[in-house]
Parts: sequence; C-alpha cells; structure tokens
Amino acid sequence: MSEFTRMIDLREIGNAPVTLTASPEQCAALARRFDLVAVNQLEAVVALEPEGRTVSAAGRLTASIVQSCAVSGEDLAVAIDESIALRFVPAQEGGAPGEEIELEADQLDEIEYTGHAFDLGEAVAQTLALAIDPFLEGPGADEARRKAGIVTEGGNNPFAALLRKDS
Repeated sequence: MSEFTRMIDLREIGNAPVTLTASPEQCAALARRFDLVAVNQLEAVVALEPEGRTVSAAGRLTASIVQSCAVSGEDLAVAIDESIALRFVPAQEGGAPGEEIELEADQLDEIEYTGHAFDLGEAVAQTLALAIDPFLEGPGADEARRKAGIVTEGGNNPFAALLRKDS
C-alpha cells in the first residue's frame, strides 16, 4: 500500500476540487521512500473531470522538503511547486502479462486503474518524486569537490588528476 493513499471512487466525484494534505506520519514515510532528509509539508489541490470512465486530473502540488546536497551531503531546504496534469484510464483488457506496449506522447501521463476507484494520493506522491532534483547542489558543493581533489586550479575537471599522473 502507498504511503499517501487517497482512493477516489468514480461514482462519488463532485464538482469541487479535491485537497490532499499529508499527515506528519505520511510525510515521514514519503521521506524514507524517496531517500530525503524530510518532507515537512505536502499538499495538492486537484480538480477532477470525469469523461465516461476516464478522469482528467489537473491541479497543483506544493511541498517543503529537505534533501541532501549531491556533492557535500549538507541538508538543503527545497520548496516544490509543481503542476499536476494526469488522466486516470481503465486498465486495458487483454494483452499478455509483461508484454511490451508502445505509448503515444499523449498517453505518457495516463495512469491505469481497475474497478471503480483510483489512487489520487499515489499519483501525487509520484508527481513529487518526479519534481525532486536528484543532482541538487548546495552552496558548499564546490568546496567539497576541492577538498576531495575533484576541482583543480583550472576549474571543475574530474580528469585533471589523471592527466597530471601521465605527465
């Protein structure tokens, strides 16, 4: 089960946008899942527009996270403000399990569901995951590179040490 489950029943979709707010426990679980120092806040406001059994979801995700600098490991506070544009579609009938399928460009943000409900919370969690910069660098990154011998006087050249050994 997802750390941030919010099942939406197709038969109960109303006109008002859905607001999802992660509890402190859910934030902690998401931080562990995405290898973050912390998820301090996560909220999404999503308008749902049913089109038969397909549901378009559009809205905004905001989050306050703390992640480690990819170079120095220092904690960095990050504010995330990401748009949400997804379509929940009924799972395709047939097809062999594990069979490869090709998706058209307009199908890339489609999430399949079975039955009469889909997990909007998990879709929001995945949107958060995609918004996280895995190579985020903080202000101490250059100093950490220098201390590790990765940066030379001429700049950031990881091969400079190899060139010096051959000379």
